[in-house]
Amino acid sequence: MATKKKDKSIATGKRKRAIARVRISNGEGKVTVNGKPFEVYFGTAASFANKLKIPLELTGNIDKKDININVRGGGLAGQIDAAVHAVSRALAEQKDTNRKNLKAAQLLRRDSRIKESKKYGRKKARKRFQFSKR
Repeated sequence: MATKKKDKSIATGKRKRAIARVRISNGEGKVTVNGKPFEVYFGTAASFANKLKIPLELTGNIDKKDININVRGGGLAGQIDAAVHAVSRALAEQKDTNRKNLKAAQLLRRDSRIKESKKYGRKKARKRFQFSKR
């Protein structure tokens, strides 16, 4: 769900077990994640986290928007993808042309693949214990 208040947009994105809530406002391009700068929070995964710049580049907002991300659950990869999903949804609410560009790049689509739950009597979801005939 995304809501629009003047120059601000709020949206939620999901991936695996990660959930990201994003607030986008006009500014100079600062990105904070859970109160920390983007590069500090993601650390060595920051190069992998350049995915976050893709929706901003597609819409021409690379240094025009401040992004505040609240993320929880999952690992770093899932959190980054959830943040990208949320940023894309928030930008799509601001302009129709943004929505058109982001939809063409398939950034508004939620990746629904999650881990299958473990079954009782088994090691994992499908793996079984070794069978011994004798």
